[in-house]
Amino acid sequence: MLDTSARLLRLLSLLQSRADWTGAELAERLGVGLRTVRRDVGRLRELGYPVDAAPGAAGGYRLGSGTALPPLLLDDEEAVAVTISLRTAATGSVTGLGEPALRALAKLQQVLPSRLRHRVTAFRSSVVPLTGAAAETVDAALPAAIAAACRDHRRIRLRHRRGEQEQVREVEPYRLVHTPHRWYLLAWDTGREDWRTFRADRIMSPLGQPGARFTPRPLPHEDAAAYVSTSISVAPYAHRARILFHAPLAEVAPHTSPTAGRLEAVDGHSCVFHAGSDSLREIAVHVAAKGFDFEVLDPPELVPVLLEVAERLRRAADGSRPHGPGTAAGS
Repeated sequence: MLDTSARLLRLLSLLQSRADWTGAELAERLGVGLRTVRRDVGRLRELGYPVDAAPGAAGGYRLGSGTALPPLLLDDEEAVAVTISLRTAATGSVTGLGEPALRALAKLQQVLPSRLRHRVTAFRSSVVPLTGAAAETVDAALPAAIAAACRDHRRIRLRHRRGEQEQVREVEPYRLVHTPHRWYLLAWDTGREDWRTFRADRIMSPLGQPGARFTPRPLPHEDAAAYVSTSISVAPYAHRARILFHAPLAEVAPHTSPTAGRLEAVDGHSCVFHAGSDSLREIAVHVAAKGFDFEVLDPPELVPVLLEVAERLRRAADGSRPHGPGTAAGS
């Protein structure tokens, strides 16, 4: 049987690993009786851990929220994952995380066991960030406030920029969806009575206090990420295309992104690419450049554009043939 100190740490780790535990489940994991579990829960409370308890047969224990953040117990893989994530946080699309991330990283590295420290050191010494032009970023407080409104089902009022104009929209927030470079809010726009996708970097801070509670509606698509991908890569454009690639989705996926279009598997050998643009020629070049055999499902107007692009490429290839030694170009 574990001694009291080790058992308390084990109990704390269990409570942090999932939301709810019955007393019987904790007793079985710790190898003790229910009375000992109750005493240990009391000891954790004396140490400042907010452990909530519900009475009765269906009751149990859960780690609540208190006035201070209690110490977290991480296993080896979690500790390495958190350390690497903190190191890369400053290069992400959320501003204001660099300095807090470095502070947290210093605390974590100080207590890392040597068996884990060398793994993190190898990552740090081998990886160099490649930075380019400044991307659109959002203040760290903004997605946190939006996520809380999503969780609590509370309306929010957005000040949203579109070009030089600022719009005020009242929405029911449902999901935050992010790509490596941008964050998007999927919400029900109460004024337009329809689903809308908002780029988070165009939402002006501060967000303001959450409004009235709302009853959640069924989402417009079971896959919120797929819906947002379609809304930002297909829906806003004059031309919408469906392309059947004669290749598995897993092979095509690395050659596209959620902001360029949405992929949908047909079977193990083909997939459909949904894309949009204000130029059919742009769609033709973009699809052809992926390097897979394909056919146009929609729109039929794209086919002559493909033929035009193919003819131009053929002429370019004919005019670019290598010349023999001593033969001048154009002779």
